[in-house]
Amino acid sequence: MRLFFGVLFGAIGMGYIVYGRKQRHGVALLCGVLLGVLPYFLDNPYLVVGIGIGLCLAPFLVRD
Repeated sequence: MRLFFGVLFGAIGMGYIVYGRKQRHGVALLCGVLLGVLPYFLDNPYLVVGIGIGLCLAPFLVRD
């Protein structure tokens, strides 16, 4: 289960990194990096999902 969420949020994070670099959107770039490294530091899958969803929504809620 943890592996699935790690791959899922890693793929979303890669999309945010590409978008953030091309559009010069700092929040999306930062969220993409954090989504990529999040599963390496957290063991609890509920925390990974909760924080991952929060980071996925952050570029829409926070504008630079």
